[in-house]
Amino acid sequence: MFSSLKHRNNKQKYYLLNYLSLIIPNIFFRIKLKHKLSKLEKYDKKYIINRVNYYNKLSSKQKLSKKIKKIKSLKIKKFHRTYFFDSFEIARYFDSELKIKFLFGDIVDIPEIPSIVKSRPISKYNHNSVLLKLNKVRHFTYTNDNNKFEEKKDILIGRSAITKKHTKRIKFFKKYFNHKLCDLGAINKNTPHKKWIKNKISIEKHLKYKFIMCVEGVDVATNLKWVMSSNSIAVMPKPSVESWFMEQKLIPDYHYIEIDKNFSNLEERLNFFIKNPSKCHEIIINANNYVKQFKNKKREELISLLVLEKYFYFTSQKNQISNLNY
Repeated sequence: MFSSLKHRNNKQKYYLLNYLSLIIPNIFFRIKLKHKLSKLEKYDKKYIINRVNYYNKLSSKQKLSKKIKKIKSLKIKKFHRTYFFDSFEIARYFDSELKIKFLFGDIVDIPEIPSIVKSRPISKYNHNSVLLKLNKVRHFTYTNDNNKFEEKKDILIGRSAITKKHTKRIKFFKKYFNHKLCDLGAINKNTPHKKWIKNKISIEKHLKYKFIMCVEGVDVATNLKWVMSSNSIAVMPKPSVESWFMEQKLIPDYHYIEIDKNFSNLEERLNFFIKNPSKCHEIIINANNYVKQFKNKKREELISLLVLEKYFYFTSQKNQISNLNY
């Protein structure tokens, strides 16, 4: 149990703290908004603005339909509870009468109106998809990897859910399930590909391998964050979907090992990096450094607040408090 918690967020603690926070009146948070935004002066303002503008690309004012629900309509439900908690944690700092469109779940389409999402396709035209750090208890997990890279196995490990929706993973498994350089397995019993089923293994056991499969599922590759915080290396094609992790900013063979979109050069790429451990070490250092920027909780909260402030400003509902030049 303790080994597992070393590499995962404590979900029981997450739910307990979030349920308890519901007791606190929203007015307590609203009166703190101006103070929270004033903390901007403590950080690199250019860095903050760049991240806010990355997540929220709105650049011209527009009005939301009267049909769009207000913040006060945001209610907790059995499904998507983490999305509710992560949204409400930030939205409650603003006037509950403000309108906002939330799209919870694995979103890979661009909405017709400005909407808050966890994920969006990487595109020049994804302005209406405004990213917020949602379902973070699952997606933003980091490791404490004490395994030396040299002592790890020269194998690509991959354990993931495989359903009809996971078309990229199905293609990958068809090519490499029996390959000598791969240890692949589907962890869901309801997969149509029964021959691929293997027992689920812990993150601790994943970290015994030099290379870890990070092929996208319905949207992003969930394991990418903890893999990039470890002493192993993520292996994947160029991302096609992005989230709060800013996957579009990842540099091939600098933050991860890139393989072709059709996975055809996997063996060639693995053999190259097995023979060049110094390049592997460079990637690990770069990946670890990239992950560090998401670990500053106060700065992450500030960026989230500014993303929503910009949303309300460009949907013609609220004047800026921060006075940032977006």
